[in-house]
Amino acid sequence: MPIVTVQVTREGTSPDRNSVTAEEKAAIIAGVSQLLLDVLNKPLESTYVVIEEVDLDNWGWGGVPTAEYRKQRAAGAKT
Repeated sequence: MPIVTVQVTREGTSPDRNSVTAEEKAAIIAGVSQLLLDVLNKPLESTYVVIEEVDLDNWGWGGVPTAEYRKQRAAGAKT
């Protein structure tokens, strides 16, 4: 039985959103499950998908927190 963990950032794709919607989560679960069926022949009923939402403050790249990284990128794009 496969168990797949999908981590997504808990932030909106527009100013009025700050999380992934239930519909988007359902689509992720369906898509991941279908992929495992297609690639590994794992039955849908035996595939578990866990979605973890990660707060913006809890991730980063480029050696800095994400908010700082984005500020640096934005400043660099303006010059």
